[in-house]
Amino acid sequence: MTLKLLAVGAALIGITVTGAVIPGICDEAVRATPIVTAAAGQQTAPDFSGISNWFNSKPLSMADLRGKVVLVDFWTYGCVNCVNTLPHVTDLYAKYKDRGLVVVGVHTPEFPFERSAANVQAALKRHGITYPVAQDNDSRTWNAYRNQYWPAQYIIDQTGRIVFQHAGEGSYDQIDRTVARLLNIDG
Repeated sequence: MTLKLLAVGAALIGITVTGAVIPGICDEAVRATPIVTAAAGQQTAPDFSGISNWFNSKPLSMADLRGKVVLVDFWTYGCVNCVNTLPHVTDLYAKYKDRGLVVVGVHTPEFPFERSAANVQAALKRHGITYPVAQDNDSRTWNAYRNQYWPAQYIIDQTGRIVFQHAGEGSYDQIDRTVARLLNIDG
């Protein structure tokens, strides 16, 4: 009996020391997996609200974007995961902008220094971002989407409905295929 308790205790210490997680028991294993929702509930996309600045564009509204496929990309320049997705978002924009895709970056700061318009502008230049970017310093658009993650992408169809949602890095091919399908472009 004592030997069994000693073995269980050693296993628990090993798990604690190494940081291992047990799927189904530890939430970390679930959080590490990107969240992808294919239909995203088919809800109408909320409008942009509480935007303090627009970069690379005049102020936009979802009504202005009807008839277009829209990728709304929530990000912040201080987030490494967000920065890792930017080349994919800018490539997608370059590939489909002349075929009906509009990308709108929604820069929602996590930290106070990310609230600076000059810092956001510098990040746009540094990453070669030419698509419209809304500065959401008060998280009003973030809250309207009930967003919880940086980065997060929402694809909105021509009728204004959210048809795809993804949080985290990855799923780039699936995002591309979804946009191409909505634009009626053969892969």
